[in-house]
Amino acid sequence: MARFDPQGAIAIVTGASGGIGRELVRRLARAGTIVIANARRERRLSELRDELARIVPAVPLPEPVVGDVSDPEVRERLVRRAAELGDGRLDLLVNNAGVGGIGPFELATPERLRRIMEVNFFAPVELTRAALPLLKQGRHAVICNLGSVLGHRAVPNKSEYCASKFALHGWSDSLRAELRPLGIQVTLVSPSTTRSEFFDSVIDSTPGTTSPNWGSWSPERVAVATLAAIQARRSEVILSLGGKALVYADRICPPLMNRLLALPPEEAD
Repeated sequence: MARFDPQGAIAIVTGASGGIGRELVRRLARAGTIVIANARRERRLSELRDELARIVPAVPLPEPVVGDVSDPEVRERLVRRAAELGDGRLDLLVNNAGVGGIGPFELATPERLRRIMEVNFFAPVELTRAALPLLKQGRHAVICNLGSVLGHRAVPNKSEYCASKFALHGWSDSLRAELRPLGIQVTLVSPSTTRSEFFDSVIDSTPGTTSPNWGSWSPERVAVATLAAIQARRSEVILSLGGKALVYADRICPPLMNRLLALPPEEAD
């Protein structure tokens, strides 16, 4: 199977102001990719652009598109800019932007559920829909969706986040089968909690809230593994030993995992 070549490729990366997205933009730019970088924080995108211009002046600088990816107008601008820079083609779409929430479902607001689903599921789905005509013209094109091990096995107190990642997982599997005859690969990357990232983007949650993680990695390490999966045009990768243990233990013996993950009665009240 042909590999994805980042040199001269045209890419869109959402959630590019920090964490995994920022690291992916850095690595893609250094590999010669023209990246349309999306985030809500304009200052962070400018800082990233300035950093790359200073450290590696020969690389193509990221093209910033500022705004919330759940906004249809922002998605339209991303696709339009990609079409302009790629002369009608797009080689890589990285759906990375995401938010989370921590706390019992019973105590959560409907607004939290809707916001998480909008950013984590509906936004990547609709951005992909808009980008498909360009991806069909791409060179060994790849759609890379940043999921989670919690899109394979759900845990307490993250019900909405888990639901959004399960939805992304199922949609990715279906889309992969549909797009295979067109030569477009759908790659699902499932990290565990990435250090600092999840808690920077939680909404409608108690400040200082923590939760167990299953083998957290740094954003840099996740970005390296993600780019390797993109270049190999893999279907799916599950990152970290802890993440693999959670997923495969659940596949082998779901009743055991149900018992292990159940909250003690005092925490469930």
